Amino acid sequence: METADRLSRTPGIQKVPSPRLDLFIARGFLPSEDCSAIAALIDERRRPSTVSDDLGDRAFRTSETCDLESAHPAVAALDARIAALTGLDPAYGEPMQGQRYSEGQEFKPHTDYFEPAGADFLRYCAVAGQRTWTVMIYLNEPAAGGATRFKTIGKTIQPETGKLLAWNNRKPDGTPNVNTLHHGMKVRSGVKYIITKWYREKPWGVEAKDQPLPFKGGLGVGGAQRAD
Repeated sequence: METADRLSRTPGIQKVPSPRLDLFIARGFLPSEDCSAIAALIDERRRPSTVSDDLGDRAFRTSETCDLESAHPAVAALDARIAALTGLDPAYGEPMQGQRYSEGQEFKPHTDYFEPAGADFLRYCAVAGQRTWTVMIYLNEPAAGGATRFKTIGKTIQPETGKLLAWNNRKPDGTPNVNTLHHGMKVRSGVKYIITKWYREKPWGVEAKDQPLPFKGGLGVGGAQRAD
């Protein structure tokens, strides 16, 4: 069963009513104690997030990032939980990444796929191919701000502990979907923690693990840039 069909038929999962993209929301997907455990791991190993080309905008992505070890019991359990929900093959998944946004930090509008015409497309997609699905989970609720806005469909999703978002980065014909453009809006008060899991067209596997860690995002509407 295709992932979109599977999620559409799963009780408790909301499909955002838009013909422009497949976007799903599952509230309470991850228990709060598990969210806290993953957030603690992010705090242990966080580093400044980066972008490959900010076009002179040093404030394009101001969060911190953590590469979560797949062998850690909490991370492995979450990986398995996501696979069970979505039906996506874990072999096609990139290593899970955590992000931390403190007050005033954001990730301006961007897409998660790699721009096929981009100079580094082959470098990052030659082995595992294009990104397909994105799964994102809010690990907490900041005091204010930190929503995720899908600009082209006018949908803004508020952070909520344990809430999962999943979207298909491709159109039905397999080409990148610019309507997945999304904005990690500024945290106005407090701190926001999330995890992101990306899936590829082909297995990540042994060969792919020797590639440089891929940038997150692709050129999209509004000039969004790739980042890792």
